Amino acid sequence: MRDAELTRQKILEISADEIHKNGFIATSLSCILARCEVSKGALYHHFKNKMELGYAVFEEIYTPMFLELWQPAVEVEDPIEGLCEFFTAMYEEGSCDEIVCGCPLNNLCQEMSAIDEGFRLRILNMQQQLNQLISLNLQRVASQLRDDIDVSQVAYFIVASFHGSSSLSKSSKNKDLFEKVIKELCSYIRHLRIS
Repeated sequence: MRDAELTRQKILEISADEIHKNGFIATSLSCILARCEVSKGALYHHFKNKMELGYAVFEEIYTPMFLELWQPAVEVEDPIEGLCEFFTAMYEEGSCDEIVCGCPLNNLCQEMSAIDEGFRLRILNMQQQLNQLISLNLQRVASQLRDDIDVSQVAYFIVASFHGSSSLSKSSKNKDLFEKVIKELCSYIRHLRIS
């Protein structure tokens, strides 16, 4: 990778961390510059403004990271158990700080979707990609599932429940609440199977 590409990647990674910790609006470009040890000119060489930087973080860091996180859970032979194991590992292995800080992507979605159309459209695109990933893999095992379910609706419900549990845990600063909701979500997912 060339130096310019490395600099751009470093700016994106540090910006993603700052946005996760502070939210997009409260994230300071001067803090990013200090952590990256680059000049304003270097930052503006790669990104016209803070909004363009935020879009790049969303598209190049958060969205791929989020989709790659879910992919192994649904692409296993049994996506029902894959999802339950994925969620269970989150509350068993995740630190209280990680869970209480919330999902970086979910945090950014909640903060920016209502106030910026560019973020809203990027969020919608990511949600559609995730829905398709889950739906396709549930459809793959459709013969094992109840015939009264719509896999696309189920996929949206699973993601909404996960995000809801993350938001609830964050707002209450309570990891146990996250665990309880996730256990209920896994019960729902397992009941998608034919009895």
